[in-house]
Amino acid sequence: MSLSPMSLKRLHAVLILAATLVAALPARAAELVLFENAYCPWCTTFHHEIGAIYPKTDEGKRAPLRRVDTDKPIPPDLAFIERERLTPLFVLIDRGREIGRIRGYPGEDHFWGLLGVLLKKLDDGKSGSALEHDAGQRLRQPAQTAL
Repeated sequence: MSLSPMSLKRLHAVLILAATLVAALPARAAELVLFENAYCPWCTTFHHEIGAIYPKTDEGKRAPLRRVDTDKPIPPDLAFIERERLTPLFVLIDRGREIGRIRGYPGEDHFWGLLGVLLKKLDDGKSGSALEHDAGQRLRQPAQTAL
């Protein structure tokens, strides 16, 4: 099959337009990845206290919750996240990079504050280990369950 010079020009124009439109699309939104398992009482507490309302909040719209069962293989698109042997583990990601994490569930009041810090770092374009928060250090009781 041979294309005429005019058809090639049109095809070229269509490809340039398509590439421009794809480049203008927003990158994949941020996500709050929750690593959990069925034996985690703190995961259950999180879902009881926050799970139902999270998607309705500004935070939930900004970084939808994505649940990952630690008893199953990690999804390929999350392979860049360094896993830990505790649950719950909340990891804020954006465009294939980790912004920060919250280890354990510190209770409703502390959770929103820690998540706010991570979302601010997302706005500032920062990431890294300095943005890790260990919920267990904020409470006298353990806030995580070892795998």
